[in-house]
Amino acid sequence: MKSEKTDFVLEISGLTKVFSDFWRRAKVKAVDNLDLNVRRGEVFGLLGPNGSGKSTTIKIILGLLHPTSGAISVFNKAPGNVGIKKKIGYLPEESYLYNYLTPRETLDFYARLFDIGRQIRGERIDQLLDMAGLTHAADRPVGEFSKGMARRVGLAQALINNPELVVLDEPTSGLDPIGCRQVKDLILALARQGKTVILSSHLLADVEDVCDRIAILYNGSIHAHGMVNELLKVDDSSRFTMPVLSSDQTKTIINLIKEKTGAMPQVDHPSRDLEQFFLDVVEQAHGDAAYQSGVARSGNLPEYLNSSH
Repeated sequence: MKSEKTDFVLEISGLTKVFSDFWRRAKVKAVDNLDLNVRRGEVFGLLGPNGSGKSTTIKIILGLLHPTSGAISVFNKAPGNVGIKKKIGYLPEESYLYNYLTPRETLDFYARLFDIGRQIRGERIDQLLDMAGLTHAADRPVGEFSKGMARRVGLAQALINNPELVVLDEPTSGLDPIGCRQVKDLILALARQGKTVILSSHLLADVEDVCDRIAILYNGSIHAHGMVNELLKVDDSSRFTMPVLSSDQTKTIINLIKEKTGAMPQVDHPSRDLEQFFLDVVEQAHGDAAYQSGVARSGNLPEYLNSSH
C-alpha cells in the first residue's frame, strides 16, 4: 500500500521568508511560519489580499526565492532541484511574451527549452493552439494581441512540457467570461488527469468553482484553511428546492414550517447564474453569426495531457 507521504506533491513546514535591506537588517516578514501540504491531483487555492505573502510563497515553491527558515519539498525534493523543473508548469501574473514572435514560435521556443523533440513539439503546439482557440491567429505576432489573447498564449506555454504540477497566478486576468469559463474547465480537466493545480486568484467566484481546498493568507500566515464546501457551509439554516407550487400550496407549507419551528421561512425564486446566462446568450449568437471575429471557440484538452506519466 502506498504511504500517505507519497500523495503529497508539495510539503511546507514552518516556512518563513524575511526580506532584508542592504545592511541585512530585517525589513519585511513576507511569509511567517507557514505550514501547508498539497496532495496529488487536487486543485488548491492560495488566497489573500495584496501583500499577504501569496506571490512570495509561489516564488519559493518554484525555487525563485530561498526561504529564510523552515522546510519545503516539491516532489520530495528541494525546489531548487533542476530535475523537478520539467514536472512544473507556471503561468505568472503577467504574461511576459516576446512581442515579435507568433504564438506558434513562442510555444516552439519554450518546447525547445524542455528539449522536446521536433515531431512531438509540433503535435503539442497544434493541440495547444486549438485548446486556446488561437489556431486562426497562430502566425500573428503576439504584440498585436489583446491582453486576453496573450493570456491564452501564456496558459498554453505553461502546459507545453506536460507538467505534473501546474502553478497558475491569476490565470483568468484579462479574459472575458467565455475565456474564464474555458480556463476553469481546463483546470478541472487537468485535475481529472491526476495533475495538481495551485491557483492564486482574487476572483473568488472562480476559486469557489474549481478548488478542492483553499488557504487564506494574511501577513504571511494562514488564517483559514480547509475544504471549500466545509468552509462555506452555513450550519444554522437549511434550504429546500421545490417544484412550482400554487399560492394555496405555498401558504400551507409556510404555515406548517412556522408552526413547527416558530420562525417565518424566507421564500424566493432561485436565480440563474449570471456567468451561465451570459454563456448561453453568446452561444446562441455564435450559432447565428455569419462570421467569427476575435478568439475562436476553444478546443478540447490536448491529447498528450490525457496520458499519465
